[in-house]
Amino acid sequence: MNYDAAYETALTRFQQTSLEEIAQFSGYPVVDTQIQVHFLGQQFTVEHPSGRFEPEPQLEGELPIFAQILILHYLANPVQTNVSGQFISYKELPGGGIYIQPFTNRAIRPMVQFFGEQPERILDIGKRVDGLPVKLGDAAVTLKVFPKVPVTLVLWGGDEEFPASGNILFDSSASEFLSTEDYAVLANFVVMTLKKYAE
Repeated sequence: MNYDAAYETALTRFQQTSLEEIAQFSGYPVVDTQIQVHFLGQQFTVEHPSGRFEPEPQLEGELPIFAQILILHYLANPVQTNVSGQFISYKELPGGGIYIQPFTNRAIRPMVQFFGEQPERILDIGKRVDGLPVKLGDAAVTLKVFPKVPVTLVLWGGDEEFPASGNILFDSSASEFLSTEDYAVLANFVVMTLKKYAE
């Protein structure tokens, strides 16, 4: 998929958002013109207004362009809403019910295929990206992907009668911060990141 147009749109929105707004609402520290970003175990800065990521992401994709787009979307959406602590599923996001099958194929199924036989592994791997265990399913971990965007991965181990299963949950305030499409991309990236750490 060509992300160039989406990146340019996200960059324009970011440049139109003042540094003061980003500092006030994003939850990230801002030093001079540098936004200090912690994202799934990686530390870097985003310069305002250029949108330059430092250190520069590697060509092979330590931080792929779609992840940069997600970060710019989050930073360019200064809203006062706080995290509610109430879980919702993807189908409860605006329009999410229509795209639940692609979301399942893109994020939930890979998570279950990789972690379903040993659900507790997701707790150990989650710790590497500052995940916190949650009392859901047989094993669950919440990752604060952005300061106001927690993502919770839940697994149920299989047995002789039922195969392993899982779900990915968001905060009920989620739609205030990113689009429903963004959450599909984000959930897939979270799962792929944990898989990478596990390997």
